[in-house]
Amino acid sequence: MHKSILKSVFVIILLAIVSVANGQVVKKLFINEILVHNETNYIDDYGERVGWIEVFNADYNYVDMGGMYLTNDSTNPTKYWIPPGDPRTLIPPRNFVVFFADAIGTRGILHLNFTLTETNYLALYDVNGRTKVDEIIFGEQIPDITYGRLVDGGEEFGMLEKTTPGASNFVGEVITKNELFSKMDPYGLGLAVIAMSVVFTSLILLYLLFKNTKKLYSMNIKSLFKPKKNKPEVQPAIVPEISGEVIAAISMALHLYTSSVHDNENTVLTIKQVTRTYSPWSSKVYGLTRDPRV
Repeated sequence: MHKSILKSVFVIILLAIVSVANGQVVKKLFINEILVHNETNYIDDYGERVGWIEVFNADYNYVDMGGMYLTNDSTNPTKYWIPPGDPRTLIPPRNFVVFFADAIGTRGILHLNFTLTETNYLALYDVNGRTKVDEIIFGEQIPDITYGRLVDGGEEFGMLEKTTPGASNFVGEVITKNELFSKMDPYGLGLAVIAMSVVFTSLILLYLLFKNTKKLYSMNIKSLFKPKKNKPEVQPAIVPEISGEVIAAISMALHLYTSSVHDNENTVLTIKQVTRTYSPWSSKVYGLTRDPRV
């Protein structure tokens, strides 16, 4: 009974953790870039220029948008349902997917059933159709100029210098952490100090560990965690006092038992084998005479 209850609690906790983890991943999806008026810009898979929406996965795991919703109407969160099972909606880590807002949903999973010129609102909802993952409100747009986040997944929006469907919105110089550290420490003094600090700290810890190894082995660690059993106390045997007469009688009985032939007992029949010494004088064979006639 207890095991079944523990298993049920474990399953509930595991499901809760998984659901929370999934919720956190979904929250890392962002409407990253949009183009409302497409006159000379990006061409879709049908060779036409239509408005489009870029969604960015800011997580470092794959995120499947299958089952989620895109809408341009705040009163209708489930306006366009993204069918599950399509590999194109499985967004790789730190990557993008582009949807075409051409109001022709029969052209494929990436073609929405609305356009961006109908309203100035756009939102992404979770699979339950109630949880809002992301939304943007945009004003009047310039043809062939995209509007989006200045940094992928960032908070600041604006008109972008370049159109980057399926790519990073930031087109400036990217400075890596190594390059930034090199600028801060051009001669490597800081790196040397850090490295030496790590080495000496490790040596000190190893010295303390080996110094106390003998003490650790001398300690009976298992006895600290082993529960003590309450052993019953052994009571000393109580020997009754025996008088000398009783001891003498017992000794005599033992002597008779080991040496006697039971003649003194009326219920025991003792048979003795008596051997006699042979004497030729008592033998009748020597008393016979020969036949006188012989």
